[in-house]
Amino acid sequence: MDSDFPPLFRCPISMELMEDPVTVSTGVTYDRKSIEKWLFTYNKKTCPATMQTLAAGADDFVITPNLTLKRLILAWKINDSASTPATALEEVSSLLATVESSPFKVSSLRKLRSMIEMNDGMKSEFVRLSGIGIVVNVVIQILIDCSDFSTLETCEEALGVLCQFPISNEDKLFDEMYKREELMKSITVVLQRGSAEGRFYAVKILRNIAKNTNYNWGSVMEEQAIDFFKPLLELVSDEFPTKASSCALDVMIGILSSSKRSRVKAIEAGAVWILIELLPESGRSKCERMLQILQSLCECAEGRLALVEHGMGIAAVTKKILNVSYVATKIGVKILLWISSFHPRERVVDEMMACGAVKKLLMILHMDSVGVGDGGRSSTKEKVIKILKMHGNKWRRSPCFPSELKNYLKFVNDE
Repeated sequence: MDSDFPPLFRCPISMELMEDPVTVSTGVTYDRKSIEKWLFTYNKKTCPATMQTLAAGADDFVITPNLTLKRLILAWKINDSASTPATALEEVSSLLATVESSPFKVSSLRKLRSMIEMNDGMKSEFVRLSGIGIVVNVVIQILIDCSDFSTLETCEEALGVLCQFPISNEDKLFDEMYKREELMKSITVVLQRGSAEGRFYAVKILRNIAKNTNYNWGSVMEEQAIDFFKPLLELVSDEFPTKASSCALDVMIGILSSSKRSRVKAIEAGAVWILIELLPESGRSKCERMLQILQSLCECAEGRLALVEHGMGIAAVTKKILNVSYVATKIGVKILLWISSFHPRERVVDEMMACGAVKKLLMILHMDSVGVGDGGRSSTKEKVIKILKMHGNKWRRSPCFPSELKNYLKFVNDE
């Protein structure tokens, strides 16, 4: 392709044609790969072009996809290669033929991804030409030789193509998932051993499966189990929040809701301890999802035990109650109910007093805005009352119990 592209399409960092333009808070647009490397690899906090400090959201720097510019670049690519819509569709066929027959597939896969990314017509032509099956054949080659770098790179590029397609129970890609179990095994290999970009493609596909289909994760848990959860937890633990870490949380939520076996395996992989370590510094969106995962894990005795044995477990959950959102408060109270019901040991009860859990429970009890509607009482308040009925008398006798709150327990005793 002619390198003399419009200056507007040039990334100010790499000076190359942008593939995925994103705009930062200063209004400057960069290619996503370049700006994420600047921010997350080199740990910079400024805009490279203006050197102004970039605005940060709850979980990350504010980076907004520039979809208009992306469409303009795609349209320019097609026009620059003198392709009419008809010849562009022919090019899809030619590229698929190359992918199917040539040992050198990477450049063809990249071109395919670029062409179908923003063009529904090309996606339809790709599917009509059995492109899904052809690319799936490329992906599963990783199972033959997972130690070869070129095979891994080719597999990652193939996943980059597949993740452009929606996945639901009626979609062709989901049909391939059910017919060919080796596809999920291949995705898991990339999740475990791939590059940052390859792992993102893998976890994005897994997220779409978890959120939009009724996929049976039983075989994955049977064969992979702990080894499946470990790379997901590595993504969640990434020092710099990324889309991949967000997707990993969604994958875990979807899988953990499917069976107790999956929850036990996640606990064995260290999920409870890792999430507790990450919870204090998490923003609203990630905090709610982390608490949702902890809630699922605490449905198991193993999960509850892991939480109370962690020195920060009860305190980390308590800190988020009334400090993040109604959702976080609701989940946090439910976790405390399970802990205080199934682990009513003196140490646990005393820790709830020491870390401020009791004070927050009493605050919820006398608040009008915690989930009460239509004149009724919220399920969250009902859970608070259950906790206070179990341990209120012990807490009231404690020298650490706030004297100004002792009368609040009368409400519970009157219930």
